[in-house]
Amino acid sequence: MATPKYKTSKSKAASRKAANMKLKAPTLTVCPTCSAKILPHRVCPKCGFYRGEMIVDTSDK
Repeated sequence: MATPKYKTSKSKAASRKAANMKLKAPTLTVCPTCSAKILPHRVCPKCGFYRGEMIVDTSDK
């Protein structure tokens, strides 16, 4: 196995680690019932439907 010739500096190592710590925007899907943008595989907080079925009753809110 190859061994490094010189010690890697702290800034070089930190920048390499920081390249993989970036944030990304969440993926949003459109609710087929009310067309609101929601996270995938979640009950829609606006209408209470999931995969065409009423899961949460939101009429009293």
